Amino acid sequence: MANIGERASLQILHEKTFGLFLDGGELGEILLPRREMPVRWSLGDLVDVFLYLDSEDRQVATLKAPKVMPGQFARLKCVAVTGVGAFLDWGLPKDLMVPFREQKVRMEIGKNYLVHVHLDEQTGRIIASTRIARHMDLTPPDFHLEQEVDLIIFGKTDLGYKAIINGTHSGLIFANEVFQDLQPGEALKGYITALRPDGKINLSLHAAGRAKVEGLEGQILAELNARGGFWALSDHSPADEINAELGVSKRTFKQATGALWKRGQITIESHGIRLTPDA
Repeated sequence: MANIGERASLQILHEKTFGLFLDGGELGEILLPRREMPVRWSLGDLVDVFLYLDSEDRQVATLKAPKVMPGQFARLKCVAVTGVGAFLDWGLPKDLMVPFREQKVRMEIGKNYLVHVHLDEQTGRIIASTRIARHMDLTPPDFHLEQEVDLIIFGKTDLGYKAIINGTHSGLIFANEVFQDLQPGEALKGYITALRPDGKINLSLHAAGRAKVEGLEGQILAELNARGGFWALSDHSPADEINAELGVSKRTFKQATGALWKRGQITIESHGIRLTPDA
C-alpha cells in the first residue's frame, strides 16, 4: 500500500502533458512530474518512488531519495525562512518545512540543524522539528551492556553530552569520558555502559575493558607504521598529551603498550615507542 512519506513501487497508468500518473491505490492517481520521469518507460511498468506533498498539498512522486526518511534524525541546512517557518534542504525539489512551533530557537539561513523528520498529524505533511526530546522512544530499550551503538549528539548539559542511540532512545556521555569537542548532529560510535533502573542510559565513546585495550593496540600499531616505526609518545608522556593524541587515559595507554611489548611487537624507550622489525 502506498503512503505519504514512504517509498513504493507503483504502476504507470497513463501519461499527460505534465508527467506520468501512477496507481497509488487508496491514495488515487499520483503524479510523477515530467522532470522526474525515467528515460525509458512503458505503460504498466513499475517505478520505485518516494511520495510526498508538493507546495500546494498535492500528492506527488519523485525518483529521488531524500537525505532522511520520516522517523529519522538528520543534520540539515536551512535554505530559507518565510512567514510560516524555515525550510531545509533534504534533497528533494520541495524543501522540508520546519514550522515555527517546531523550532526551539529561530532558524537562520545557511546554518545546519539537527532535526527529527516525521509526518505531521495535523496537516498530513512531512515536516521537521528541532524539539528532539519529543521524538525519543520511551519504551524499554532492547540494549545490553557493552553493546556497540550508533550515536548522534543532540545536546550538552553540565553532566555531559546527550546522544540519540540507534535512532530511537537517548543516553548520556559523561563529560569526564570525553576528550574532544562534540557538536550537535555529529555521528559516531559508542558503547552502552549502564542501563539504569530509572530508564536512563549511560554511554561511553570507548569499549570497556579488554575490548578497549585491543582496539587501542591496533590504533597504536597503525600510527607507528604511518610514522615510520617510531612515535615520541611513551609512559613518561603527560596524561593530557596522551589524551590529545589518542583520546584515552594514560593508564589505558600503558595497558595497550604493555601488551604490545609482551608480544614483541614494540620496544619501549625513554622518549617513545618503536615498532620491532618483525611486527
